[in-house]
Amino acid sequence: MEQKTYQDLKLEVWETGSCSGCGGCEAICPADAISFRERGDTSTPVHSGYCKQVTDGVACGACYAVCPRTIPKTSETLGNYIDLVAAKTTHDIPRRQSGGAVTGILAHALDTGMIDAVVTIGEDRFTMRPVSVVITSREQLFHEAGSRYSWWVPFLAALKTAVINRKYSKIAIVGVPCAVQAVSRIRTSEHDLLKPYARSIRLVIGLFCTESFDYEALIEKKLRSEHNIATWEIKKLDVRGKLEVTMKDGSSFSFPLKELNETVRTGCHQCTDTTALFSDISAGSVGSPEGYTTVVVRNLVGKLFLESAVQAGDLVLSGDVNPDAIERLASAKIRKNYTN
Repeated sequence: MEQKTYQDLKLEVWETGSCSGCGGCEAICPADAISFRERGDTSTPVHSGYCKQVTDGVACGACYAVCPRTIPKTSETLGNYIDLVAAKTTHDIPRRQSGGAVTGILAHALDTGMIDAVVTIGEDRFTMRPVSVVITSREQLFHEAGSRYSWWVPFLAALKTAVINRKYSKIAIVGVPCAVQAVSRIRTSEHDLLKPYARSIRLVIGLFCTESFDYEALIEKKLRSEHNIATWEIKKLDVRGKLEVTMKDGSSFSFPLKELNETVRTGCHQCTDTTALFSDISAGSVGSPEGYTTVVVRNLVGKLFLESAVQAGDLVLSGDVNPDAIERLASAKIRKNYTN
């Protein structure tokens, strides 16, 4: 069967408003022909016009093979898992979100050589503009700790930097469900162009996500222009039924999510996965006591990383998790987006 090309991806995903912006297509394009704009319309990538398959007749189709929007939507909520626990890190991490369990797991893995790099999202602390990063030390990991609600950056593009340019071979990826779906496609594919990436990915941690906000629409327009909130004075953003903005001086603001509909990325309306079903470990704040992270251990790889961090004293666990709260959140997203 003939492989589909970027032209099919453009027709089926980019032009229908379905693109998640994960950057998987940019990461694996052997011709470096796919990229995302840094400003303006970041909802879909742009293509240079050159394609190995279309232009030269060389079989490829890697971009289509990795895209999370070319597979059927899921109706699963929590999905398959072997353990469900509440966890928190024992480290003092000022910007950590909930229990900081993801940071604790990764810090231990970096220290012990279980992984040699982390591909995820960081941010410019002055502007809060997100950036894709390749993290290789505990110090850098702690510096970048904290949740991001503006995932417009095609952060999987940094996977090419980590694998091809910097030759890391034991990589952990931390991302939202759409990116996790793309990584899952990489890991399970028989496509020759995806195999080098698959061999280099050791751990995938998925973050609970209901939707992601566009940076310019949320930060620059809504917060800075409309409400005169200076980004460099923001300490933390949090979503708990509403967007909570905590300032460095101790003051706070909140915005009902219904007021932020126009700031949500278009592609998010196509997603029905809240709990990152295709990860090794999923994590979020929903379902756990204050100060803890809900950790969903989905397979033996995830169990190994979690238990190793606990045994080393980087994490402490509690069994006090309310799965019904997670189910309700995930079910609401499915009801809202399944027919879009």
